[in-house]
Amino acid sequence: MNSAVNGQSLIRGARGPGPGDEIAAARPTDPPEIAALLGDDRFAAALAELARSLGRDRHAVRAEAAGYLREMGATHTRRATSDWARFGRWLTRAHELILDPEQARQLRQLDRGQSLLFPFSHRSYLDGITVPAAISRSGITPPFVLAGANLDVFPFNHLLRRSGFVYVRRSTTDNPVYRCALRWYVLQLIRNKRNLCWSIEGGRTRTGKLRPPAYGLLRYVVDALGAEAGGRALIVPVSIVYEQLHEVALVTTEARGAGKRPEDLRWLWNFGWSQRQRFGRAYVEFGETLPLTGRLSELRPKAPTVEQVALETCHRINRATPVTTTAVVCLALLAADRGLTLDEVLATVAPLARYLAQRGRPVAGAADLTDRATVRRALDDLVRSGVLTGFDGGTDTVWAIAPGQHLVAAFYRNTAVHTLVDRAIGELGLMAAAEDGPDGLVTANRETFRLRDLLKFDFFFPSRDEFAREMTAELALVDPRQAGGLHGFTPADAARWLRESDLLVAHLVLRPFLEAYLIVAERLAAWEPGEPFDRDRFLDECLRLGRQWALQKRVASEESVSLELFRPALRLAEHRGLVEPGDTTAQRRRAFREELRETVRRVTVIAGLHRPERS
Repeated sequence: MNSAVNGQSLIRGARGPGPGDEIAAARPTDPPEIAALLGDDRFAAALAELARSLGRDRHAVRAEAAGYLREMGATHTRRATSDWARFGRWLTRAHELILDPEQARQLRQLDRGQSLLFPFSHRSYLDGITVPAAISRSGITPPFVLAGANLDVFPFNHLLRRSGFVYVRRSTTDNPVYRCALRWYVLQLIRNKRNLCWSIEGGRTRTGKLRPPAYGLLRYVVDALGAEAGGRALIVPVSIVYEQLHEVALVTTEARGAGKRPEDLRWLWNFGWSQRQRFGRAYVEFGETLPLTGRLSELRPKAPTVEQVALETCHRINRATPVTTTAVVCLALLAADRGLTLDEVLATVAPLARYLAQRGRPVAGAADLTDRATVRRALDDLVRSGVLTGFDGGTDTVWAIAPGQHLVAAFYRNTAVHTLVDRAIGELGLMAAAEDGPDGLVTANRETFRLRDLLKFDFFFPSRDEFAREMTAELALVDPRQAGGLHGFTPADAARWLRESDLLVAHLVLRPFLEAYLIVAERLAAWEPGEPFDRDRFLDECLRLGRQWALQKRVASEESVSLELFRPALRLAEHRGLVEPGDTTAQRRRAFREELRETVRRVTVIAGLHRPERS
């Protein structure tokens, strides 16, 4: 039996009741999951074992855990859910929510007998409102939203708790009792077949592209399924992308080291007030589902499990993320770096539109990217928000990126880089083949896999076999003979394909990242091998060098000067053993720098081949 009485008697034992037992007893006001846990013998035994390992009184640990459970406990009440829905519509009034009814129909069929887990991409504070609203609007059981405790803002926090919001502390490393309580709470939610929803990135993107995943919440889910025999859960990756967002200017400055303003009531009011201006559509897409229980069974003989599931989920989120007209317009203007007429914008976008169609990449709202009215509307919308400037005082109207808005335009462009990264890597593979012979195919294959390894902490790549198939598909676009099976080619072939291509994107997609990696490599090579590594000081030095290089025009734009780009580069260096001192550290750091220098050089060559005016 899992009664409250039996649960208490288990931990009291022969020594009688403790001072925390009254606090830890279930109360009539507790949500169902909390009441169930406080009467669960297994939870009581887990807390008793934890208390023994910590050398603490078990009654005190149980009382502390009960307090944490009540802190995070949530429920859905009809009144609160209705009130929050009205307030949520006011907060999200700047956007029109767009859903795929067929995806919703399929998920309604799956919403039976198991938990649906909705990890979503995170581009805005609006995501935690929009994604649950999209799930509920689709006729799916409303989820419990696992949200950061930083959003536990009075007076709306109590309303949100009764609308399914679970506030989770961000830093729990030094609090094993809290981690135990959270793990068991997630387990109880899955036992009760509740749907869950959270940001897999942990925090909002500062660049526009999907950030590396945060493993914490997913780890609790995996632990919960491992502890529950017969437990079932289905991951439903969720992509949310906006035509425009008012937050972009703020998050891009945060990426360059600016402090983040804490969330409070004044912040919430200002945030809500800023949504009065219409900013277009918000597209919520549900990606290919991942049966978590079955996948865990496949992975358990291998390691790591949680990391692999997180990467697969992020890859599926990217696959579901559509390209917006805003993204391609910003890409066209960033590529030109000058004012363009409507005809010039359309000429620049046309090859990209053909490429997306050939590769079967989704376009938001199934928009026709070659339609004059569609592109003109996106240009005018970006002018109204201040990202672009328009000039109609001459013979033709021209549009250009407004002063100080290049990082904002890059943010919108980066929402689409996941659809172009294969193409960009393929171009660099051909550039290597053109320069290093004699077997172009062997050289291109070697180079593409080197780049996959170089960029694996910034982009979500499929398995090596699937990646090879993607590269084959890219090669078949430049040489249709490759579609029936790979054929060798010469360096001259590779050079000709690049020279004659009407779509070159390596410099637009990868140069900001590779130049940021080069800055990290330069500072790492200059770091004294025997000096203890100070991460914060190192990143500050990278910011300083990046700003210097931007002023010297040694990087293409200030977009490369970003902590969001430096951190994955540093993770790569750590992964390669370049941070900790050793006998060969200095030599290997210099080799890393030379690798980045050569890669950036090839990107620069491709940029020289790209002439937008010929499109």
